[in-house]
Amino acid sequence: MSGAGSAQLASAVATRLADWTEERVAERLWARDGSLWAASGKPAGEVAAWLGWLGLPESMRGRIAELERIAREVRADGYGRAAVLGMGGSSLAPELFSRVFGDVMGASPAGGDGLELRILDSTHPDAVRGFREWAESGRTLFCVSSKSGSTTEPNAFHAAMSAHAPAPDFVAITDPGTELADLARSQGFRAIVEGPPDVGGRYSALTVFGLLPAALHGVDLDGLLSHAARMAEACHRPAPENPGLQLGAEIGEAALAGRDKLTILTSPRLASLADWIEQLVAESTGKAGRGIVPVVGEPIAAAADYGADRQFVFITLAADADPSWPRFASELEALGHPGVHIELADPPEIGAEFVRWEVATAAAGILFGIDPFDQPDVQGAKDATRALLDAYRRDGALPQPAPLVAEPGIAAFGDPAVLGDEPVTVDGALRALLETGSEGDYFALLPYLPADPGTVDPLQRMRALVRDRTGMATTLGFGPRFLHSTGQLHKGGPASGIFLQLTADPRRDLAIPGWPESFGILVAAQAAGDLAALQGRGRRVLRLHLADPAAGLVRLEAMMHETLAAAARA
Repeated sequence: MSGAGSAQLASAVATRLADWTEERVAERLWARDGSLWAASGKPAGEVAAWLGWLGLPESMRGRIAELERIAREVRADGYGRAAVLGMGGSSLAPELFSRVFGDVMGASPAGGDGLELRILDSTHPDAVRGFREWAESGRTLFCVSSKSGSTTEPNAFHAAMSAHAPAPDFVAITDPGTELADLARSQGFRAIVEGPPDVGGRYSALTVFGLLPAALHGVDLDGLLSHAARMAEACHRPAPENPGLQLGAEIGEAALAGRDKLTILTSPRLASLADWIEQLVAESTGKAGRGIVPVVGEPIAAAADYGADRQFVFITLAADADPSWPRFASELEALGHPGVHIELADPPEIGAEFVRWEVATAAAGILFGIDPFDQPDVQGAKDATRALLDAYRRDGALPQPAPLVAEPGIAAFGDPAVLGDEPVTVDGALRALLETGSEGDYFALLPYLPADPGTVDPLQRMRALVRDRTGMATTLGFGPRFLHSTGQLHKGGPASGIFLQLTADPRRDLAIPGWPESFGILVAAQAAGDLAALQGRGRRVLRLHLADPAAGLVRLEAMMHETLAAAARA
């Protein structure tokens, strides 16, 4: 472990790797032995049914020609843009490819320039409307991407886009035999591209869910898979020489030692790789009251300002490295913070990182005694949302709980059993939430708002403020996107999260053609369902509803300053 910082932790990692060598973990992993996760209580065969991702670096080579043919034909037909309509595992890898490979388009053997690639993974009416306007300004191919074929958000996105685009402008990316596949056949989509049913969504970057958008964007699939295959070969080695098992032991043992806030720092161009890792680690490990909390995109602080619950991973691109980071890493190490350093020579090496992190996450599941391939607590929020939408269809309105307190422009909702019945102002409700924090907790901002700079910038400042004043790690997830990512960790992981949900009325609602509810109703139901699921787990959560998002965020930032300053004076 580079910069382990703690002899005790380094010893625990070495012992774990020795144990895994004796237990033949690498050999059994590649033999798809589900008994490695026996401590989860799941039958070995049930777990092994989700290990198809292990064979992807080789098996997907056989599909390169198919995917590049589709990309070539699409370009020949005059399309200049590709849009992915998906969530979670269906959207994060395509987003990574769109951001990391933006300046290497045309490198693909498919020939010609790649298409501009964008991803829609927000049900907020303002976000959907803006995306549709972009898609309509040029000829766009829409990839409706859903493993189950019945995911609410891609279905709603398809309904919105198909009202303005013909069926041949659509491709379905889904598992065999799904409702989406049937719809694509009946409507005459351009193509149906089927993924392997034995690979879960967050492990699907190297399946068609990631690789077809990559091919459309002009990414060199052969190069990507070659790097993945080399990492897979290295991950066959005994544990002490195995990059995936080494990483799994490092992040897992650090978490067991109380350093469960996996703080990921990347070169700017690799920021979306951190987002992909966030979903993989959070959704895979955050269950049964255990888990690793990925901290992604948090503004960097001085080394001395980080709490003792941190571990760090530096992922850099050789040509994009920050010259100040080696010194910063040394300062962290001197303060006892464990650190891992990964450098990529060029962007296609991301193929290797997919494999490294998948093996590491699966290995952490062994260490925690959980099944890293299920997501049992994601369904709770979906069920709560469905109940609210059923009520809307029955009554013509969403159920509206009474706020704890309402003031002009802002209202606060929460559980008095958690926050107490003292708050008589919104400031008081926020103070009550923050005062529940203690050492080892983390603070999560959960806005159900469009992720534009006017929203992101003040929220990032709030993250830095909370961290600097309280010592808590901070996370930021936009809804409903995070429901398919960190949402599992929030409900099923350790009870160390403090959650501030932010909602607002859209500037203008947007109908979903053929649906009784609009996008405004859908996103409101998703936020309310998430709140109910968090409250059902006894989590510390406050919802603030802003009449005007821009003005409300200005007010919230000022409240945050005053609340934390008052706490410091007390």
